[in-house]
Amino acid sequence: MFQFRRLLRPQSTLNAVSSLSQKPAAALPRFQTRALHRVPQLTHDDYFKNNGVPELLSPEAFDFSWTQYQGFIIEKLNLLTQDTVDENATPGELLTKYSRRPEMASVFNYASMAHNNHFFFNCLSPTPVNIPDAFAMNIRDTCSSVESLKLDFLATANAMFGPGFVWLAKNLEREGLLHIFCTYNAGSPYPAAYARRQPVDMATHTRETALGNQYAGSMGAHSANQKNLAPGALSVQPILCVNTWEHVWMMDYGISGKAEYLEKWWDKINWEVVYDNYNAVGSMRTHRHRGLNML
Repeated sequence: MFQFRRLLRPQSTLNAVSSLSQKPAAALPRFQTRALHRVPQLTHDDYFKNNGVPELLSPEAFDFSWTQYQGFIIEKLNLLTQDTVDENATPGELLTKYSRRPEMASVFNYASMAHNNHFFFNCLSPTPVNIPDAFAMNIRDTCSSVESLKLDFLATANAMFGPGFVWLAKNLEREGLLHIFCTYNAGSPYPAAYARRQPVDMATHTRETALGNQYAGSMGAHSANQKNLAPGALSVQPILCVNTWEHVWMMDYGISGKAEYLEKWWDKINWEVVYDNYNAVGSMRTHRHRGLNML
């Protein structure tokens, strides 16, 4: 029981690192005085900091999984990039640049996690938001119904054995085609970072298994047309994700509460933001995708 309580308690290391940003600059060690990467503002930042995400995350869980954790990630990214050619690069640019550089895995991991975690929290709303009619029609055309999309998405997320993210993405080359796929750990959903997509649980695959975008599953009437593509060949734009890392939900829901967390998360999606992402112009190829400029 003692170990279980420790698991649910915010870790002291996150508290310590988060507090760095609150100290006067003069009190910081020299190598920590420049903070070029910063924790971004969320759409409902002030409300969430005071109230958590109602019926989804308590104020304590929100503080732990966003304020403290994102602060920790950003602090690490600053330490890794300060006084280098990368100190002014966005997390999106860094995750693309180093997705094929195993010796730069630390920079990739912190940059990608900073981006993914922000993408997740920025798509939350304190109150229910209806799906815009035009977007709901597109979902029905490609996924048969909104309820079908929900069932497939939550089932995919609940089946993940290990931390990561589940994404809903728009195909940039075939209008209306939507995809659901996983990224494990700090894997990235973007085509330009396909070398670090990490789309599967490695414990369930052999060394010979081909990995990459070809495992992103299409939905609805388009599913039969999905082909095995070379890694990186599928051009997608993420529009929504759910964070399945245990530190996000376990404090409020306990070890067996993942399914309940996912069900409540669906009711707190800010569909206006998702639809904005859906309509965003650009792609990873030009580094102008909205998701890449979120931090």
